[in-house]
Amino acid sequence: MAIKKTDIHAFPTTYEENAEEGVRHLRDDLSYDEAKVFFKQARAHGSAEFEDDEDRQFTLSCQNDAYTLVRRT
Repeated sequence: MAIKKTDIHAFPTTYEENAEEGVRHLRDDLSYDEAKVFFKQARAHGSAEFEDDEDRQFTLSCQNDAYTLVRRT
């Protein structure tokens, strides 16, 4: 699977194709303030788990100030 990069509310994030719904959820469904909570959690604790409106589950992780979004199964 190809790794993609995008900015989600000004947070540079890498993700795999199967996590595109998570990117869309953070970027389009949540306000900046709502999404920022997950980025702050990931930065402070290494990761933050969330799910979208379709109950797809994702983990946002942060390592060396780099954010990565993956879909959990």
